Amino acid sequence: MADLAPALPPLFPEDRGALAYDSRLALCKLLTGPCIDPDSPLWPPLLRDEAEVRSRLAEVFLDLVIDRERKVAFTRPAETGELDVPVLQRSTPLSYLESVLLLHLRQVLVDADTRGERAVVEESELLEVLGVYAPGAGADQVLATKRISAAIDKMRKNTILQGIRGDDRRFEVSPTLRLLFPAEEVAALAGAYQALASGNAASQSSEDDDE
Repeated sequence: MADLAPALPPLFPEDRGALAYDSRLALCKLLTGPCIDPDSPLWPPLLRDEAEVRSRLAEVFLDLVIDRERKVAFTRPAETGELDVPVLQRSTPLSYLESVLLLHLRQVLVDADTRGERAVVEESELLEVLGVYAPGAGADQVLATKRISAAIDKMRKNTILQGIRGDDRRFEVSPTLRLLFPAEEVAALAGAYQALASGNAASQSSEDDDE
């Protein structure tokens, strides 16, 4: 009979957990999102205790995804068929500008992959891209700039944009975006915005004709 692994000492009173402290932190990070990457100190314990972490996530109807090629880990709802299960993952609503930014970053990531390069963007580039979708003058321009900055900050907060050490004006687009925002969803969102833009153009043309 194989020897059983020694039980870990409890971390706090009434602790009944079996995971090491760092693996519990990795589990918490996966639950709160959005991902764990190799630069995180939680990457090694996640790989070490992958089976246990995967088991605990399955108990709350979540699936652990570890893409070793792109070196990123995150959770998604498990395929539960007809079972009636709660949805634990938080969804984050996106504004129009945030959605446009997400589409742009997704394309930057695809283009960089094609060239075999890192997907790096400059803050000035993002400001220029989003400026087309948030025009304004005077007080309206100040508000538009604030909205653009908020959209960029949201991508940084959710680690879609990752800062480059020593350069606070350039960011790397996380490869997680490719997995969290698959091609079919990109196409659907882009199609919706194209239809919206066409509708706005038609409306503007009609107004010009009336004038």
